[in-house]
Amino acid sequence: MAALARIGGRYLKPVGVTKASSSCFLTQRRGVATKLFVGGLSFYTTEQGLSEAFSQCGQVVEAQIVMDRVSDRSKGFGFVTFASDDDARKALMEFNGQQLNGRVIFVDYAKAKQTFGGGGGGLPIARGPPRPGEAAATTSNIE
Repeated sequence: MAALARIGGRYLKPVGVTKASSSCFLTQRRGVATKLFVGGLSFYTTEQGLSEAFSQCGQVVEAQIVMDRVSDRSKGFGFVTFASDDDARKALMEFNGQQLNGRVIFVDYAKAKQTFGGGGGGLPIARGPPRPGEAAATTSNIE
């Protein structure tokens, strides 16, 4: 994976693409594979069923349903990766707004995974509860 990032970084720098997005760029623009987001899935839809449904439009590399860690149930969305951009475009046009296992699904191109923390932005830092003296000082300033 590191070698791919180095190769991608070397060839994509003149175009103005950063290393963080180079793998996403390679995946979507060179036709290696294109990932689609599928929302509104039934809780009864399996990864195999999702793969079989979308394979009508082309070669499916991977079908993944996102599961809740606590309840071990589907969160109602997933991702389908196609071998080519043309197959993904065809699936997007054919399946967006259609029914699958009794639910209307929504299909769109998947966005790059966002990372939180480091470099500003991201999630706030958890600082814990205020100290006893600080809580009294902030409440007296409000009055």
